[in-house]
Amino acid sequence: MKKREAGFRLGLLALMALSLDCGAVSAGDALQVVDGDTLDIAGKRYRLHGIDAPEAGQKCRSAGGGNWSCGQAAIATLEELVTDRRVLCDDRGFDDYGRTIAVCFADGRDVNHELVAAGLAWAFRKYSEDYVDTEDQARKLKMGIWQAPTQTAWEYRADKWAVALQAAPNGCPIKGNISNGGKIYHAPWSPWYMKTKVSPERGEVWFCDEAEAVKAGWRAPYWGARRM
Repeated sequence: MKKREAGFRLGLLALMALSLDCGAVSAGDALQVVDGDTLDIAGKRYRLHGIDAPEAGQKCRSAGGGNWSCGQAAIATLEELVTDRRVLCDDRGFDDYGRTIAVCFADGRDVNHELVAAGLAWAFRKYSEDYVDTEDQARKLKMGIWQAPTQTAWEYRADKWAVALQAAPNGCPIKGNISNGGKIYHAPWSPWYMKTKVSPERGEVWFCDEAEAVKAGWRAPYWGARRM
């Protein structure tokens, strides 16, 4: 009996430890949608595991031959998925920018899966194949980004980077800007990149990569429409 009781206690402790490894937010906690695949929860930044959503300013090809704001659609859908819901994110380690890589669940729904299924994110096969089957189904149904041939998020970033690199000082194209919102950096794919000026006399600087900007105390801009 004592062995069984000891085993139960050990199991309970294991479950408690597992819960501590996850980030959870209730309706009253601070939650901010950063972009289509990134969340801030109670001051901790989560990058959704295994997916890559269109960038905030990215447009994708539509079935009719025009363009649509796929980046904004991804952000809006992520907001819809997490607003007024209990959000639980697991911990898959950290990326080069200090963000926690995670699968996030909103009232039990896999948010990462939902974005890929809606055609609002690619399965990030370079890092994981967890959502490949989901992407294949979305492509078959011509959902979202799959309604017409379009540029992937990583191709979009690479193209914007290459163009900005030609005009950037010392090969460092990321703009560190200081505003009322604090120290914010804009990568070349930011919708505000061309409007952002770097004024060294104000303490603004150029960065060679995002990791350098984060280490220096700058943050990426919030593209979500609301703070929760």
